[in-house]
Amino acid sequence: MADPTGTTSRVLGVARVVISVIVTLWLVEIIDVLFLDHTLERQGIQPRSWGGLDGILWAPFLHDDFAHLVSNTIPLAVLGALVLLRGIPRWLQVTAVVIVVGGLATWLLARTANHIGASGVVFGYLGFLLAAGFFERSPRAIALGAITALAYGGLLWGVLPTRPGISWESHLFGFAAGALAASWLLSRPAATVWPSRHRS
Repeated sequence: MADPTGTTSRVLGVARVVISVIVTLWLVEIIDVLFLDHTLERQGIQPRSWGGLDGILWAPFLHDDFAHLVSNTIPLAVLGALVLLRGIPRWLQVTAVVIVVGGLATWLLARTANHIGASGVVFGYLGFLLAAGFFERSPRAIALGAITALAYGGLLWGVLPTRPGISWESHLFGFAAGALAASWLLSRPAATVWPSRHRS
């Protein structure tokens, strides 16, 4: 029986992207731990160091250990899937803004350290989803924002410098970059915010 709204294909598409991202993160960590003696994880964002500038691109894929990766896996999958409901092009735009803008702010302003982990992207997705309802003002966006706030609003404590050894700067700047992405991508009247549906 044909799926008239394309819901099944959209769900499968979201699942494929999420699984691909998570598998990539785990493969990188497995290779780094088992074969490279944690060499890769030293390539994170190193603030105000020219040698650490390219860490903006690598940091989301690098983690201290498997426990660090486990703590990021589920929120990254869930929040990433919610952003992916808007379509892969929009997800790519949001992800790029979060990684580049959030990472650059971390490089410019954070403490001197090696900042790594996908949590900056997690907070970026959180910021985007919470801000999307405000900028788009559609019932769907507001509902997703409310669901996100109920499920993951507690993460917002992570933007405060309360836990040693945690890059709260990556959290804060990632969240701000996600909100900025919502403002930039959704506040334009002509912006296409949800994938169109096609009957088959």
